[in-house]
Amino acid sequence: MTLTEAQKKRLTALTFSEVYPHYVAKVVRKGRTEEELHQVIEWLTGYSVDEVKKHASDKVSFEHFFQEARVNPYASLVKGVICGYRVEEMEDPLCKLIRCLDKLVDELAKGKKMEKILREPSPQKAFNKG
Repeated sequence: MTLTEAQKKRLTALTFSEVYPHYVAKVVRKGRTEEELHQVIEWLTGYSVDEVKKHASDKVSFEHFFQEARVNPYASLVKGVICGYRVEEMEDPLCKLIRCLDKLVDELAKGKKMEKILREPSPQKAFNKG
């Protein structure tokens, strides 16, 4: 999915510090915890709680936030629609990561089990010897 330049500019102009308090408020309002939010962010970015809070207080752009991230190799398993866009069809890598984070936070707020949110490949089934 291709975003218009105006859509891309608006999305990438956001800072992590602008959005982070909304993430916290959303998950807490829905009965989840800030610790669970940090677990989700850590899974996607590799950032510790202290690093997340530092990025939030430093008012870094999402571009800078994701530039320094150690993006989880299983992030490509995050699929679905968020804000009217299908995550897996987004072409711009930065916009895709931003929407991927939005999708994970949305799943957390909707009560999805943490094991499902933190996607990992399922272990290969053992062959049935008979």
